[in-house]
Amino acid sequence: MEFKHIPVLLKETIDSLNIKQDGIYVDCTLGGGGHSLEILKRLSDKGKLIAIDQDISAINWSGERLKNFKNVIYVHNNFYNIQQILKELKIDKVDGVIMDLGVSSYQLDEGKRGFSYMKDAPLDMRMNRDSSLSAYEIVNQYNEEELCRIIRDYGEENFSRRIAKFIVKAREESPISTTLQLVDIIKKAIPLKFQKEGHPAKRTFQAIRIEVNEELEILNKAVEDSAANLNTGGRITIITFHSLEDRIIKSKFKMLENPCTCPADFPICVCGKKPIVKIINKKPIVPTEEEKSINPRSKSSKLRIAERI
Repeated sequence: MEFKHIPVLLKETIDSLNIKQDGIYVDCTLGGGGHSLEILKRLSDKGKLIAIDQDISAINWSGERLKNFKNVIYVHNNFYNIQQILKELKIDKVDGVIMDLGVSSYQLDEGKRGFSYMKDAPLDMRMNRDSSLSAYEIVNQYNEEELCRIIRDYGEENFSRRIAKFIVKAREESPISTTLQLVDIIKKAIPLKFQKEGHPAKRTFQAIRIEVNEELEILNKAVEDSAANLNTGGRITIITFHSLEDRIIKSKFKMLENPCTCPADFPICVCGKKPIVKIINKKPIVPTEEEKSINPRSKSSKLRIAERI
C-alpha cells in the first residue's frame, strides 16, 4: 500500500521555517515525506535534512520518494531521542525543526494497523511495530480504573466510565481482539442520543492510540531538546491535531519564552533563567476553508512557531 499523506498547512509550515539554502533541518515526523520534500527543494547541496520516523514503513516509502536527494539522512527512531540522534550524527546545532503530530493518512487507511474505527483489523495501533505494547494489551489487560483514566484524559470522553465498564464486562466472556469488536462495545456504552456528533468511537480510539505510542509523554522533552539544539534564529514549528497536544505545545513555548520562576512581586529576576525562544505567533495558524474542504483531516490542525534567541 502506498504511504500517502496529505501534509496539512504545507505552505504555512515551510514558510515558517525561514529556510536557508545551506542550513540543517530536522523533520521529526517524516511520514509520507511531504514536508521533507519541500524542505529539500529549498536546500542547496551544502544543506542537510535529518528525517526521523519511528514507523519503518514511512522510512522505506519516503526514502524511495526522495531518492534523488543526496543530502538527507534517514533515522528510524522516535523524535523523543532527538538530542541523542543529533549527538550520534555529530551535529551540534540545527536551523529548523518540524513536528507534524498525530497519525498519518497511511496509518489510518491501512486497515491492518488497527488505527481506524471504520475498518475491521487486529487491535494494534503501534506506530513503531517493534514496540511491545499494543492496543490489544491495553484493552484486555488494563483494569477498569486505568481504562477510565486514559479514555477520560486522552480522549476527553464524557462516557469514559461507562466505556471502561463495558470493555471490562465484554472481555470477561472472551478477549477483545479486533477494532470493530471494540467499536461495537463503545456504541453500546454511549447512549444513542449522544452519538449524533461524530463517530462514537473516535475519542476512545484516540485515547488508546496516545497511550500505545506515549504521544503526550514525549512532547515536553522533545520540544525542549529541539529548542536547545537550534542555532540563534532557528525555528521550531509544530502542527497539532487535538486540544491535548496543542495545550502542551502552547504551554511549553510559553515556558521557554519566559522560564523565570521568581515570584511575581520580585522587583528583579534572581533565578537566573533566561528566555530560550520567542513565540512567533501568539495565536495558532489554522487551515483555510479551502484546505479543509480539500483535506477534511486538516480541520482540527493548528500550527505554532517559536524562534531561538
